[in-house]
Amino acid sequence: MKQKKHVLTFYFPLTVLVAFIVLPYVWTLVTSLKTTNELYSTQVTFLPRMPSLENYRVLLQETDFLYSVGRSFLVGVTTSFLAMAVAVLAGYAISRYRFAGRSVILHGVLLLYMFPSVLFLTPLYKVFNALHLIGSNLALVIAYCTFTIPFGIWLLTSYIDEIPRELDEAAMIDGASVFQVVTKVLFPLLCPGLVATGTYIFINSWNEYLYAVMFTTSQNRTMPVMLASLVGQYDIRWDLISAGAVLALLPTVILFMLVQKQLISGLASGSVKG
Repeated sequence: MKQKKHVLTFYFPLTVLVAFIVLPYVWTLVTSLKTTNELYSTQVTFLPRMPSLENYRVLLQETDFLYSVGRSFLVGVTTSFLAMAVAVLAGYAISRYRFAGRSVILHGVLLLYMFPSVLFLTPLYKVFNALHLIGSNLALVIAYCTFTIPFGIWLLTSYIDEIPRELDEAAMIDGASVFQVVTKVLFPLLCPGLVATGTYIFINSWNEYLYAVMFTTSQNRTMPVMLASLVGQYDIRWDLISAGAVLALLPTVILFMLVQKQLISGLASGSVKG
């Protein structure tokens, strides 16, 4: 009786939750393997009658999908490195130094992150248009930094707060400069925080659509904008969109597989090992 109750109260809700999360991804994968005729047939089936990779071939060979993926990857990596560099330096200053207005600055940074990104759209567009940056990678990098740096600063500040100050003081007594303390003492212990922050920034830049559609042109679109262009006025290419969604999901899955140990490792255990 107790075991049956445990099944009803734990395993059944867990199964429903997992199915609710996984089903859209499975449906997208299955749709990408269906032919166009089968997809628009009146007889709807879950599994494809004749699985085909034709949608992937058309997407990769007859569209600019690969070019848009490369552009999204370049913008995402550049944004991640730039935002993390600024966030580490700002987080170190806020964590290690006591100055007037420190708490106001820290909460102000978080407050900036809470504003909807659409509020920055008009001023950013005017600035980029005046500087002739519309359609360039630099415009997207700057735009993405506006909402990734504030969160990065807040997140890394909390990680740096957990690192004992005695490590900084010991390094400075040995003659290390502030830059050496940050790069040689802090960085190894800050690895979990850097990985978490970098992963967050990259995924946000990789999936971002609003800024991308406003600051790019038809010749240099990012991946989300390119997939959205497959939605026409009278036709929606669900087959190509599904194939593109599956391919767009692969980099994030691979990224999580590569950094999962750093994501789940504790910062305190890393400092003890050091």
